[in-house]
Amino acid sequence: MTLTIWLSLFTVCLLGAMSPGPSLVTVTKHSLAGGKPNGFAAAWAHAFGIGVYALISMLGLAVIFHQLPWLFLIISYAGAAYLAYLGFNALRSKGGIAAKLGAGQTVSVWQSAKEGLLISLLSPKIALFFAALFSPFVAAVNAVEGQMLMVATPFLVDGLWYTFITLMLSNSHILDKLRRHAVTIDRLSGLVLIALAVKILFSASSMAV
Repeated sequence: MTLTIWLSLFTVCLLGAMSPGPSLVTVTKHSLAGGKPNGFAAAWAHAFGIGVYALISMLGLAVIFHQLPWLFLIISYAGAAYLAYLGFNALRSKGGIAAKLGAGQTVSVWQSAKEGLLISLLSPKIALFFAALFSPFVAAVNAVEGQMLMVATPFLVDGLWYTFITLMLSNSHILDKLRRHAVTIDRLSGLVLIALAVKILFSASSMAV
């Protein structure tokens, strides 16, 4: 895997981790409810689920797309449409993520880890996102080392991003600012998701020509 391809993969993974959704709400909830230990548990259990999806997607897509190249276009277009849908919803949001934040009841670290894992493994939206995410990169990576890096990158990016979120939420002043600027955060996230959808469409179209 070349540095250019890896940087593109890293950027897409980071944007995916930063995009609003139930994963962010879950990690945030457990961070607020149980503090750093619960937030870290939810974050890295969620990242483990992301790593599992990355491995399955990479192995499965590598075989399927080789024999059924038209399926690549279908999945890419479906993934782009879904990301655009999320983006438009975020643009219309009234600060929903921050409005949903609440301390709730304290739970065990194990419960936080279990919920973080399940929110990633049981979400069809994440599976669809990974199908769209990996499709432009699968054909460009053949070496085992590159494939291992493809799996490790989203795992580490996801875990480190939600670790950062947990640390950030331990500061009450930052949390207050997050709530005050909730609408702006949702708008920016929506623009990022739509831009990613456009990028996927262009990539799929260029390979179809």
